[in-house]
Amino acid sequence: MARLELENIFYRYKGANKDVLKDVNCSFKGGQVNAIVGPSGSGKTTLLSIMAGLDEPTQGRISIDDQDLKDLDLDEYRRDSVSMIFQAFQLFPLLTALENVSFPMEYKGVPKEEARKKGKEVLDSIGVDGDKQSRYPSNLSGGEQQRVAIGRTLATGARVILADEPTGNLDDENSDRIIDILKQLAHEQDFCVIIVTHDMEIAEASDNVWRIKDGTIEQVK
Repeated sequence: MARLELENIFYRYKGANKDVLKDVNCSFKGGQVNAIVGPSGSGKTTLLSIMAGLDEPTQGRISIDDQDLKDLDLDEYRRDSVSMIFQAFQLFPLLTALENVSFPMEYKGVPKEEARKKGKEVLDSIGVDGDKQSRYPSNLSGGEQQRVAIGRTLATGARVILADEPTGNLDDENSDRIIDILKQLAHEQDFCVIIVTHDMEIAEASDNVWRIKDGTIEQVK
């Protein structure tokens, strides 16, 4: 069961005269959905980038399963341990839904047919089935595109899912569907799900809620 921990994290943009994040301490583990909330500019997305290994903290330690990220190959970490879901989906426009999900597995050396079979199973499990799997992203609804993005995340084999406003471009019905899928992944398959959001419905549905304000963080649920 994956465990992501942040200890005494500070972060300051180059050339800035104050910290964006200040002495952040939090821990996330598999089997739970975690929501990170806070006003715009409070450091939520910066914190997510640090957890993804895209930015390095100015000070402090981040670890996964007790391994310091400083001791890991960050390309491998982002490929194998954590996977991100974005508000804008970030699908490959010239690949079908199935090809989008199969690609991470093929990239890691899984034979094409095996990757396609697994990709079909993943898409079926999250409600993207039938001819939808052969459609390009532009021919899918927003909710379907976000489900494909989740499917691609599952195909990587990463046990930590980092989601940046995953329902921001969706209507209420599709938002509820995405929340249900993420909860199912955490509660039934022991994924560690961490969501940055303004959506209080996501916060209410989460197991743990963390609030960032002025660069500091506290657990409020």
